[in-house]
Amino acid sequence: MENFKSITIILLLAVVFLAVSDTTFAENPMRITTEENIISVHTGDSVLLRYHYRDVPFKPCVQQLFSPRGVNVLRDAPADHLHHHALMFAVAVDGVNFWEEQRSPGRQMHRCFTDTRIDKHNGVPIAGFTEQLDWVNPRNEELLLKECRTIAVCPMNDFKATLLDWQSSFAVPSGKESATLSGSHYFGLGMRFLKSMDTGGQFRNAEGKTGDVVRGNERLVQARWCAYTAEANGKVVTVAMFGHPDNLRHPTPWFTMTKPFAYLSATLNLHKEPLAITSDKPLVLRYAVVVWDNRVENERIEQVYNWWVNPKDL
Repeated sequence: MENFKSITIILLLAVVFLAVSDTTFAENPMRITTEENIISVHTGDSVLLRYHYRDVPFKPCVQQLFSPRGVNVLRDAPADHLHHHALMFAVAVDGVNFWEEQRSPGRQMHRCFTDTRIDKHNGVPIAGFTEQLDWVNPRNEELLLKECRTIAVCPMNDFKATLLDWQSSFAVPSGKESATLSGSHYFGLGMRFLKSMDTGGQFRNAEGKTGDVVRGNERLVQARWCAYTAEANGKVVTVAMFGHPDNLRHPTPWFTMTKPFAYLSATLNLHKEPLAITSDKPLVLRYAVVVWDNRVENERIEQVYNWWVNPKDL
């Protein structure tokens, strides 16, 4: 509950529970549906998000995320990299790999949903859920890390966009003094796009930097946000990822690649500097993913970023 409140404070959206005073909101009410393996967020007759939380061998993920016109931009478990699960968060913990799914990979185990909520503020609806997960070493079933994950999504009609807000709070389990995060240069909050978006797309970022070459066409660049514009089954879309200024190691080091497929990940530079989480200080990370139909200019992306960080300014 506290993690959901912290997200909605950031967005300044959670003040009236299930309010429907606004005509547009009343005509397009948001709702959350929970099935055996999937939890979904809807607005009116449209689906905004599908989250796969059960019947997954290694990690829950946002399996589908839709633009305002109903275009899904995510791809789950493609044949070339079965461990790419749409929009997922994964790193190595105490040497156990939670990203790749081979050689005894770690498992993020769904425990329960502790909150689902629909709120509204100033005519903008938001709906989401809070999930408790255990990060487990499969070799000995040792609990390495506990995560409280809150995901919320809202249709931003004024910006003609869909915004997903992701917050994860990581804590060391009782009886354990610390946990160390490490991994490859692409570990973090990663996004695999539709197959049709793998070619002909363009990455850009808030700083206008090309970034440092890691290998081939892979790059790392630090910026407030990073965006990708491409064709999704013949329809142009723009997807942007934001890193919150309160995040450790801000501005976010973004990993991008375009060949042989497109990929975007918000990283922590763990390949250069592993990160220790101690029992007295949980790690909180906040990100957003925004989807537009068509190409949008940097100015519009910056406006939404500023609204997300300082919504009172709008």
